[in-house]
Amino acid sequence: MNIRTMTRSDVPAVATLEREIYPEPWSARVFFDELGRDNRVYVVGTDDGRILGYGGVMLIEEDAHVTTLAVIPGVRRRRLGTRILLTLVEEAVDRGARHLTLEVRATNTNAQQLYERFGFAPVGKRKGYYDGEDAIVMWALDVDADEYGSRLDAIRAGLDGESP
Repeated sequence: MNIRTMTRSDVPAVATLEREIYPEPWSARVFFDELGRDNRVYVVGTDDGRILGYGGVMLIEEDAHVTTLAVIPGVRRRRLGTRILLTLVEEAVDRGARHLTLEVRATNTNAQQLYERFGFAPVGKRKGYYDGEDAIVMWALDVDADEYGSRLDAIRAGLDGESP
């Protein structure tokens, strides 16, 4: 699997996946708009040229907000989400982020476990954030510190040690 920067030509495939994965999908227009902003980073995960997942992060001063992260159901549990999130976090830190935040569905325990491996901790709820379903707000602080860098090194080493 390969992680690369999302391009405008990826948007139709990403929007199709978005509609398949989420009950309230972003439109292609939203992705085009996001790609046009300097403070955004979007990546796709591919295998043999096919887009299997994607993610994005928005940078605001020293905070980075993971705006989306999705992997098609058929390849979940193969660590593509980990690879995508690792790339987004590294990009955010490289661009000066000190803290990371995101919202995740309260029922999406698999995603919450992924985020916890990256040092995110729940700090609150947004009632009804997802069409009536609550969101858990999570933060990872001091991601620019050496200790957090060691966490990323361990995550990266675990991925590098995997066989394809």
